[in-house]
Amino acid sequence: MSTAEHPAGTSGRILAFAGGLCGAAGVALSAAAVHLGGSFVGTAASFLLMHAPVFVAVGLCGGNLGLRAGSLILLVGLLLFSGDLLARDFLGSRLFPMSAPIGGTLLIAGWLVIAVSALFQRRS
Repeated sequence: MSTAEHPAGTSGRILAFAGGLCGAAGVALSAAAVHLGGSFVGTAASFLLMHAPVFVAVGLCGGNLGLRAGSLILLVGLLLFSGDLLARDFLGSRLFPMSAPIGGTLLIAGWLVIAVSALFQRRS
């Protein structure tokens, strides 16, 4: 399927790809949490696994601009939030100051944008 044929174009392909990566990383990190421990790895794995289906669904189905924008905001928030938690356990330091709170705020904002996007009809 070419980009022109894809329901959401390039953003849809990026979201579907990100969903696959988040799912794979979530499973791998769940295993790491069991075998290696680390207080933040399990949380990061859970967040990756719970958001992966959203990215795949929006990426494959398209949706209105608000739904795609909200999903991209979720993706950035997830990368910051999970990235900071993983950096704490694996590197012993934060990703950068306030990265987890910024990521968490973006996750909340992304979900709110998705919720509001449901109030608007998709134009053909």
